[in-house]
Amino acid sequence: MSSVLLRIELMGIEPLIWRRVRVPVRWTLKRLHGLIQSAFGWENRHLHDFRIGDVSIGMPDIDDDRPGLQDEGEWTIAEVQKSGETEFLYVYDFGDWWQHRIVIEPEQRTGAGARFAPICLAGENAAPPEDVGGLPGYEEFRAALADPNHERHEELLTWIGGVFDPKAFDLNRVNRSLRRRR
Repeated sequence: MSSVLLRIELMGIEPLIWRRVRVPVRWTLKRLHGLIQSAFGWENRHLHDFRIGDVSIGMPDIDDDRPGLQDEGEWTIAEVQKSGETEFLYVYDFGDWWQHRIVIEPEQRTGAGARFAPICLAGENAAPPEDVGGLPGYEEFRAALADPNHERHEELLTWIGGVFDPKAFDLNRVNRSLRRRR
């Protein structure tokens, strides 16, 4: 069995929000979607798709009106590698439009018959909360939380549940979440 390292970066935000994960190459993009949800703390409440070159891959059973949309359950990471692409996009929440750049890093071979669990190896910074309003909404959210005099400070503090640290990243929490998804 072989695995692959993927570096997943949330585009358009400074400082960069990223995760490095190891997954089996035989995994489907549907399974990868679930892993990304856990790794970034998303709640899987919105549509998503993958963009590999000119190909859109997603959930045709839910998103039937997009011509040419291929089924994410039919594509494996190995097939993405065979396409010759070394990076591809994952878009989550078509309203907030969170674009993730996924870079395929050098493949690792494991011993014959070796089994391993998908794992997050590293990362930095907290992902934006669900439904914050995309990049502009997240910028306003961070500014309001950082300034106790901001007109929306109390409202957004209540909305988020009292605490949000944009620099926070808890590798153990991410991996516990990945184990629960299995």
